Amino acid sequence: MSLNPICNIKIALLQIAPCKTLQENLEKGIQYCRKARESGADIALFPEMWSNGYHIYDRPVNEWKLEAIPVNSDFINTFGSLAKKLNMAIGITLLEKYENAPRNSLVLFDRLGERKLIYAKVHTCDFDVEHHLTPGEDFYVTALDTACGEVKVGAMICYDREFPESARILMLKGAELILVPNACPMEINRLSQLRARAYENMTAIATCNYPGTVPECNGGSSVFDGVAYLPELAGSRDTCILQADGQEGIYMAELDLAQLRNYRKKEVHGNAYRHPKKYELLTDTRIDEPFVRSDYRQ
Repeated sequence: MSLNPICNIKIALLQIAPCKTLQENLEKGIQYCRKARESGADIALFPEMWSNGYHIYDRPVNEWKLEAIPVNSDFINTFGSLAKKLNMAIGITLLEKYENAPRNSLVLFDRLGERKLIYAKVHTCDFDVEHHLTPGEDFYVTALDTACGEVKVGAMICYDREFPESARILMLKGAELILVPNACPMEINRLSQLRARAYENMTAIATCNYPGTVPECNGGSSVFDGVAYLPELAGSRDTCILQADGQEGIYMAELDLAQLRNYRKKEVHGNAYRHPKKYELLTDTRIDEPFVRSDYRQ
């Protein structure tokens, strides 16, 4: 499969409100995937933990843990079959049944219905109810077969955004596009984090949030294409190619992969001029007190 696209890749962000049951979420998810494909989408992305609508707050932990489902459940496999039927990649999210405690996960199917990626949220919100979840172990990148050719795709989930290392690792593994399911208010600072992750890694980042009708969410789904400079422009350009409002709906962005790949070959960000041997402190265990080196030279 060629890495050179013959078209722009169309990303559908399904900024939709969950229902009360798994079956209802299945039916609504199928409906919106079909609508996305009718609009020409190559990839459809759900908000965080769609299987139960991220309904883990203000409830007994043992109650919502029972809602966890396996990655090979009928719910997830239905979206795999749907991806093949629609000829469209689908990023479906779930509260995943996993060993001793559930995971907050994304399963990515390509347009042939093949499961290409299972990603579990690495940076669970351990300061809150998510400390009852099992964190993921790693970040992954897959070559996603699309009508535009192969696209190198990785994933983060919500709070992963807060850590520059998440997107950096995905970039180093070759990610051209990072999919980010989300469930929180997307205010200026969180949006700025996504913009920064895209800019500093020369990587497109597509984030799908719940609409404003969902508690603690406000829509604001977005796509940043990671291309800050173009030869024909005197200065920098806005890398935001999609910014949704708070309403429920499908928000579509077209990502110019040829432009992104050409930019990554020529610009100075990403992996171009890093000094990884000087970053050893980043891999040390957590330090409770601020660490100040005294052996620097002016």
